[in-house]
Amino acid sequence: MSKVKNSLYFSAAGILVNMNIEETYNPLIAKRFRGFLPVIVDIETSGFDGQKNALLEIAAVTIRMDEQGCVHPHETIATNIYPFEGAILEPAALEFNGIIDPKSPLRNALEEREALQYLFSPIRRAIKKSACKRAILTAHNAGFDMAFLTAAIARSQIKRNPFHPFSTFDTVSFAGLAYGQTVLAKAAKAADIVWDAKQAHSAIYDAERTAELFCKIVNQWQFLNQQQDQNGTSST
Repeated sequence: MSKVKNSLYFSAAGILVNMNIEETYNPLIAKRFRGFLPVIVDIETSGFDGQKNALLEIAAVTIRMDEQGCVHPHETIATNIYPFEGAILEPAALEFNGIIDPKSPLRNALEEREALQYLFSPIRRAIKKSACKRAILTAHNAGFDMAFLTAAIARSQIKRNPFHPFSTFDTVSFAGLAYGQTVLAKAAKAADIVWDAKQAHSAIYDAERTAELFCKIVNQWQFLNQQQDQNGTSST
């Protein structure tokens, strides 16, 4: 395993990036997910159509694995994004996510291409350090996030997309299986994750809670497998 020394810093868009200090990268995570590194993504948009509506906020949380095989949220990268030229800004969507004026300079946003490049750089670094070959987008209702991200990548003509082009992990399915809940807020509460409705519907907050949910479910499954292995060994 290899170590990198990280610290807290602010992005070019003024968004705090939270990185653990002296964190250990464990390449065993590559074996756990067939060479893919789960990266939890959440976005805020100006509507439901990735081709016509704008990507306004994006946050990504990388995952690390400890020596016991448990996974944990690791690094959060986030930025605000200016709407692309000609994007449709639906008033109902802006009211829902609280982004009143997407074009305001006070948002300290980045242009779409710059924002994606800023996001992808640490993701690629995490993939390499974790001995993985690619990231796999992990989100609550992952198809929605994937559609907007794919459209933004195409508009920006970015060639090196760190994410698998079509495979995803969807925590809606994970939470439905584990807790019988599909709404993020209800699934988080069922998993005993603190949920603050006032902070919800921001990309950073939702991405970090989704990362907690994903890790908790994966670790529960890991624990059950270990118990079954121990019971099988003891019975023989």
